[in-house]
Formats: sequence, structure tokens, C-alpha cells
Amino acid sequence: MHRFTAAIISTFLLSVSVRAEELPIFTNGTGDCHTYRIPSLITAANGDILAFAEARKNGGGDAGDIDIVLRRSTDAGKTWNALQTVWDDTSNTCGNPCPVVDAKSGAIHLLLTWNSGAEHEGDIRSGKAPLGRRPYHTVSTDHGITWTKPTDISAQADRSEWRWYATGPGRGIQLAHGAHSGRFVIPANHSRADGTYDAHAIISDDGGASWHLSDPLGDGANESCVVELPDGALLFNTRMQTHSQGTRATARSTDGGEKWTPLIHEKALPCPRCEGSLLRWSFSSAGEKSILLFCNPAGPGRSNITLRASLDEGTTWPHSLNIFARKGPGYTALTPLSGDNIGVLHETPSGIVLQAIALSTLLKQ
Repeated sequence: MHRFTAAIISTFLLSVSVRAEELPIFTNGTGDCHTYRIPSLITAANGDILAFAEARKNGGGDAGDIDIVLRRSTDAGKTWNALQTVWDDTSNTCGNPCPVVDAKSGAIHLLLTWNSGAEHEGDIRSGKAPLGRRPYHTVSTDHGITWTKPTDISAQADRSEWRWYATGPGRGIQLAHGAHSGRFVIPANHSRADGTYDAHAIISDDGGASWHLSDPLGDGANESCVVELPDGALLFNTRMQTHSQGTRATARSTDGGEKWTPLIHEKALPCPRCEGSLLRWSFSSAGEKSILLFCNPAGPGRSNITLRASLDEGTTWPHSLNIFARKGPGYTALTPLSGDNIGVLHETPSGIVLQAIALSTLLKQ
């Protein structure tokens, strides 16, 4: 079984609600930081749970002095070690953590983005930011304790006509099946000179030594997530920043993420222009069901964070739990904890918290 690896909510019917303990992981106003945002969650090869975030030092905005920070749990999310800084580039913006674990070596490859702290997204998108926004890559070979100096991979993973750029946020994947087994696929997004957003993947076939780009998904696509299907095909799930129908959109690839089918708007997955997270919980095997998990705010606005399960590779999402009803920033991240517990790391108005949701509870809904 691969472990490291929910029906549209209408105005008349909300998903079943559950109240699980909210364990604070990154609390606004602590650690010499005004606001923590943009969660990412992954399980290291040694079983440690790693929670990443942006530490927005002086305010809640997307620009300025922003560091990448990390906390670690060695007991399946029950307790957490002290805050660790992964990347602090003085007053500049280091953001959008998107890690992937190499199943062969155990190394963690972390994709990030950088821009001058003085340059805001509007400046970058309008072409008024001379330094622009750039993708970076860092590696840990000791399960996230230490990290290499981040390396600019713009020459391989960016295009001169793109302006805004963001990796993930969330997590990348490593393919386990088919002709491209071992390949890293990292979801990312960008904007063009006409202001249009689009999404793409960053791909490596040599364990992170080099990278190349997939074709773009389609106009309006933005922050995205990706899973592998049993036959080695990929399912890409994206926020639609423009051309939105109030839902997520998906595309598929049969060549390891190089090219994508046209975007389809998913009526079963409402989305208020916000990030969402997708996780392969299990592949079908002896005694096991094939299960995909998806989590995002179902709305109205960025309220009602809902965890969903699909048993048919994302065709339908019949099981859902409302795990956080209040309105907030709304970004989420998922990873397995212990037993059948799903770790949901998500934003709230006071910071980033972890909730442990039993898969058996979700599948009863």
C-alpha cells in the first residue's frame, strides 16, 4: 500500500460538521512574527511529520520580510519541536513551500519562490519589478534537520515572458507507476504579461539535479495540487483565478505531466478562489480501497473548510466533513498521521492549526 505517499455544497445543504481538536502549530504574534500563512505538511522517510509555513515578520501581506519556517513532530502530530528557520534572506520574500520526499533516498526536496521584499505582486505582474519572482530549490538529506543553500532554478523552471511565479503551495509528488516512475512533479503557477494566470508543473527525472517545465494547464488556472492515478496518469486540481465557475478545475496527463487535457470545472468541488490540497491516501491493493482526499474552504467566502474523500479516482466525492466553519485565510495541507488519522494543517484567523481526522469517520459521511 502506498501511504506517503468530498457532492457540491449548495445553498440548501452543507456537509456534515465535525469538531476535532485544533492544535496550534504556528500562532500569529509568536516567534517574532506578525502572521504565519501558507501551510505545507509532509511525512519524512523516517516517519517525522514536518509542517512548513511562511513567517510574515512585519504584517500579514504577501510581500516584505518573509521567511520559510518549519516545525517537526516525532510522535505523529501529538507534540511539536521548536520553530526552525529554513530560509531567511534578510528583508526579502521567501515563500510558497512545496516539498517532495524521494522514496529511494529519503531526501526532501523543497521548492520555493523568492522576490525582493520591496517588490509587491502587483509590481511583478505589471512588469515594474526589476528583480521579479524566481523559483528556488533546497534539499535536506537528514529528514529536514538541515538544508542546503537554496539554488535559483529560473534558467530551467521559468520563462522570460512569465511575471508572477509561485510553487505549490502544498506538496509535490514522486511517481510510483508507469514509464515515468521516480519522476518528481511539482505543481506551480505563473502570470503572463497580459495579466492572465495559468498553472504548470516543474518536473525532474534525475532526483532534483535538473528540472524542466510542463505545458501550461490553461487560462485562469492558479494554485494547484496533483496526484498520481493507478495507471501512472496524473490528476491536476487547480484554483481558477479567472474563468471561474465557483468550483475547482481539473486536468489529466498521460505522459507524466508533460501535457494536459483541457480543464474541466468540477461541480462537486466548490472553491471561493482559494488554495486547496489533494492527497493520495492509498492505492487499491489487497484489502485496501483506492482513496483520494481533498480539502479546501467550500464557502461562502473562505469559510467551511471541508475534507472530502473519493473512492473512484476523483470522479465523485461522496464523503465530506466540515472541519472548520469560521471564515479565515483558508489554506490547507494534508498528510497521513498514525493509524487511519488524516493530518489537516490549515489556516485560521489566529494562525495555523493541525486537526487529526479519522478516515473511518470521514467515510461514514
